[in-house]
Amino acid sequence: MEEHKEKSPKSIKFGVITLSDSKYRDFLESKTTDVSGNLIVDTLKEEHELVFYTVIPDNSENLISTVEDIKEQNADVIITTGGTGIGVRDITIETLKPLFEKELNGFGEIFRYESYKEIGTGALLSRATAGIYKGTIIISMPGSPNAVQTGLNIISPELGHLVKHVHE
Repeated sequence: MEEHKEKSPKSIKFGVITLSDSKYRDFLESKTTDVSGNLIVDTLKEEHELVFYTVIPDNSENLISTVEDIKEQNADVIITTGGTGIGVRDITIETLKPLFEKELNGFGEIFRYESYKEIGTGALLSRATAGIYKGTIIISMPGSPNAVQTGLNIISPELGHLVKHVHE
């Protein structure tokens, strides 16, 4: 595995979408309240190239058009935060899963396992997932900063490796 990873790109292009009605209102007023989105950006831009970042409301049409906008920037990976719960306004998973040509089930499984170790049985509320859409990896995480940190711990060491496999 390590030998295989060594042949992977060291830097990838990524985009970030935060889905939140309240954070979107703040974003429009230039208020910086998107802790989770900023955590993703700040963590990954140390080694990778940010090509797109935005905050959108919990809306399926907005999410799909934003994914397409990020793809136009040649992003290798799109990371979403928010909208993965079971609430009425949580539409991320229902919107993205039908787009996936392949689902990366392992991300959600490992995410829930790691979350379970931290928060107990409440981890079953998470629907975090990942998949491939037209050659781009999409990773969807919950909106809480702790959940985002858990997700980053899982994906950060594998981003180049994932991208290598998608582009083979």
